Formats: sequence, structure tokens, C-alpha cells
Amino acid sequence: MKEGSGRRKYDKQFKEEAVRMVTEGGRSVAEVARGLGIHENILHKWRRQYHEDPVGSFPGKGHLKPGDEEMRRLLKENADLKEEKEILKKALAIFSKHPR
Repeated sequence: MKEGSGRRKYDKQFKEEAVRMVTEGGRSVAEVARGLGIHENILHKWRRQYHEDPVGSFPGKGHLKPGDEEMRRLLKENADLKEEKEILKKALAIFSKHPR
């Protein structure tokens, strides 16, 4: 857990352990949340996120889930290719105007 601008941030390990305490430890969400000093709704949200995607849940600041990372990479590649295409179009136009 990190203290910041009034909002606490929890790392992936903390969130996974909190979820594990509920799912495997047989404790209630309310009990675990009280023990960790967090609101029950936060723990419910973490539990839902973990059950939806155990491997990709809680990617952390600056990190994306694998599928989102691939999408970001493909969008960047697409933008780069469009830019290269425009450069080639401009070069073709310039060289077409000035025959040798």
C-alpha cells in the first residue's frame, strides 16, 4: 500500500492476498475488509476483477492487461504505417513534379 494524494493505492500482491483471504480463507468480505482497513465495496470490486480475469487482474499503474497491451501496440503500429504512407505519397508527388 502507498500513501499519495489522499487516495491509497494497493499493489497487486495486496489485492490478491485480500481476495484469497475471502475465497480460500473462508472469511467474509466484511471481516477481511475491516481487518485490512478498507471499505467492503473495494474488496467486492477486487474479488469481481480477480474472478473475471485471474491472470490479468490488477495490472498496476502504467501496465495493461495482455489483450489491452496488444491493442495498444497494434494501434501504434497502424498510426506509424499511416504516417509512413503519407510521407511516401508526399515524396511521390515531389518527385513526379521534377522529372530528370
